[in-house]
Amino acid sequence: MSLSKIEMVMKKILFVILILAISSAYSFAQINEFESANKAYTQEKYNEAIVLYNKILEKGIVSSDVYFNIGNCYYRLSNFPMAILYYEKAKKIDPADGDIDMNLKIANTKIIDKIEPIPQLFFIKWWIIITNLFHFDIWALISVFATAIFFILLFFYLINKTYNGKKVLFWLSFTSFLIIILSSIFAYTQYSNINNKDEAIVFTPTLTVKSSPDEKGIDKFVIHEG
Repeated sequence: MSLSKIEMVMKKILFVILILAISSAYSFAQINEFESANKAYTQEKYNEAIVLYNKILEKGIVSSDVYFNIGNCYYRLSNFPMAILYYEKAKKIDPADGDIDMNLKIANTKIIDKIEPIPQLFFIKWWIIITNLFHFDIWALISVFATAIFFILLFFYLINKTYNGKKVLFWLSFTSFLIIILSSIFAYTQYSNINNKDEAIVFTPTLTVKSSPDEKGIDKFVIHEG
């Protein structure tokens, strides 16, 4: 290998090392910020902790842990509408987390209105439970992995000459194809739920619900903050 090629290889290696070093430093800074916020929380400096957690969010980081901890801060400050808001944000990202669900239920006991959710049919409940087993990123990876398996099985199906071999490979391919379809649907459903914008938390002390979306609408009932 010539000297110029060695120099080029060395430059590429140094460039990769530099990128890795910057990435590690950035990750380390994020961990330090999170630990600083957690320290403020344990010291009961809840307002300071909220500021520190929000600095993490301002960097474009989406984390159920950060949302959950902000919700805990607001709960400790008895700001239950804000606590519910951030618990709901955390739940959208990690709907299977029992701690988030428990804290959300406790926060909902602190508000005036006790609105019971509409009962769901059993198969809808099962669908929601299965969808929430994994984050949409994991479902997407499962779909990609199943796609690779499907094409591998399809290749062996096409080159196989025996009846029994083709039969087994057909059903395995069919199963992997079903996994592709279902995991893609679960990933899309999870993604849609996280980015859903048709829900809101009431922050004003009282809000009058009208029969129509204008001032002439008849007052129907009042809901309260949270």
